[in-house]
Formats: sequence, C-alpha cells, structure tokens
Amino acid sequence: MKIDIYQVDAFAETTFEGNPVAVCSLTEWLDDELLQQIAEENNLSETAFFCT
Repeated sequence: MKIDIYQVDAFAETTFEGNPVAVCSLTEWLDDELLQQIAEENNLSETAFFCT
C-alpha cells in the first residue's frame, strides 16, 4: 500500500516554525486500527487523513 504523507508546519507563518503535523492522502478510507498505526509510525503530535 502506498500512502502520500506530507509534513506541514501548522500555526506558522514561516518555514520550520509552528507545530509539525502529518497529513495523509488516501484513495479510500481505512479501518481505525490501521489509521492509528500510521499515526503512531509518524510519531508527531497530530496526524490528519483525507480521501481524494
């Protein structure tokens, strides 16, 4: 499975400031357990998912 993951600096006006957040683009929604495992793997305070 390939998932595009972007790390975004939330609440920041310049690069390398604010809070790092993982944003994951999905082609279909995954079960909650797998989403939790992906979030844990990213090891960031927040991980967001969206479907395209």
